[in-house]
Amino acid sequence: MTPAINILKKLNIPFHVHHYQHDTNEIQFGKEAVAKLDPNLSITAKQVFKTLVVSINSSNKDLAVCIVPVDCHLNLKKAARAFNCKKIDLADANLAEKITGYLVGGISPIGQKKMLPTLIDQSANQFNTIFISGGRRGLEIEIAPHDLAKIIHAQLQDIVG
Repeated sequence: MTPAINILKKLNIPFHVHHYQHDTNEIQFGKEAVAKLDPNLSITAKQVFKTLVVSINSSNKDLAVCIVPVDCHLNLKKAARAFNCKKIDLADANLAEKITGYLVGGISPIGQKKMLPTLIDQSANQFNTIFISGGRRGLEIEIAPHDLAKIIHAQLQDIVG
């Protein structure tokens, strides 16, 4: 089990775990998840979300998390406004791994080593459940967006574009 799954079990939050065989040569982790999740689930890329670690005001000391659909790009200006700062950039991958305790491609918004300020794109609200990384490549958690926001103290904002 991953820290994300252990926390959900401990908090008695309803969720489902979905496994798929990760291709070690694949670097587009979100698209791989969409392609390999059970076709009977009838999901689209808009329902599968990626977890991005960002640096605020170009500082590697001030980090945050943005959770967006895998088929969308994070709008850095919208996210900066939502975090009430001048500028954000994607954090260095090594730093993201160190801070979260997860490998890139398997970074879950749940169970990170340090809880960071977090935004979830508001498009998550159009679904009863969304899919997020379970903390390992090839492992997805299906969870209600409001449950996710509640346990990670996230705000839902328009952050894609």
